[in-house]
Amino acid sequence: MTLFSMLSAQELLLACGVAFIAGWVKGMVGFAMPMVLISGLSMFLSPDMAIAGLILPTLVTNGVQALRGGVPAAVSSIRQFRVFLVVGLVFLLIGAQLVSAVPASTFLLMIGIPVTVFALIQVLGLRLKLASPSARIEGMIAAVAGFVGGMSGIWGPPTVAYLTALNTPKAVQMRVQGVIYGLGALALLFAHMGSGIFRAETAPFSAALVLPGLAGMWVGLQLQSRIDQALFRKITLFVLLIAGLNLLRRGLMG
Repeated sequence: MTLFSMLSAQELLLACGVAFIAGWVKGMVGFAMPMVLISGLSMFLSPDMAIAGLILPTLVTNGVQALRGGVPAAVSSIRQFRVFLVVGLVFLLIGAQLVSAVPASTFLLMIGIPVTVFALIQVLGLRLKLASPSARIEGMIAAVAGFVGGMSGIWGPPTVAYLTALNTPKAVQMRVQGVIYGLGALALLFAHMGSGIFRAETAPFSAALVLPGLAGMWVGLQLQSRIDQALFRKITLFVLLIAGLNLLRRGLMG
């Protein structure tokens, strides 16, 4: 089965456009690529095809993002957030196996409500901070992010909420997000090879979205490098708010 036997030329062109926009947003704030991809692709493709499509561009762009500061910096981030990575991986694998068994709407609402409330409160001016990292809180957030990520391909919002509450510096937050999401994307690839969503028939579609995703990310990075920490935080919070509202929409409307 060829790519064009599964998609029309118009659908493929639209998908590439969605990937470019998703990469642009990711380049600006370091996350939201799966959210934009799943939301955009689901408008004209089946949920399974949309999830399959986001896997490779998400994996590649996160790899680029994680390694922008060099390998030693990426390794340091892995050590610093090892609890998040391990717990998130376990729950991502569990969630991926339940894609067809459990209504994703329930879990989208569970994550969408707190993310929206968190972002809205901070956009309105009330700063919610964590004085220092907490293994217990980190593990809880990682479990939610991993589980919902395995089911929907979206694990960014709770991760960003946690990093924002820690007031993580822009450069560090971008790198840490790349490391967390990159390893999560790798786990998602293997998980959906097991679930059957990512297979020989759907892999070419996912591969076709890599280049437009990278192109969009490059544009976004050029803009991101010109903004300071305060503006970066504001943009991140607004994108997080939109992400939360989108999760609520998907949870309520399907």
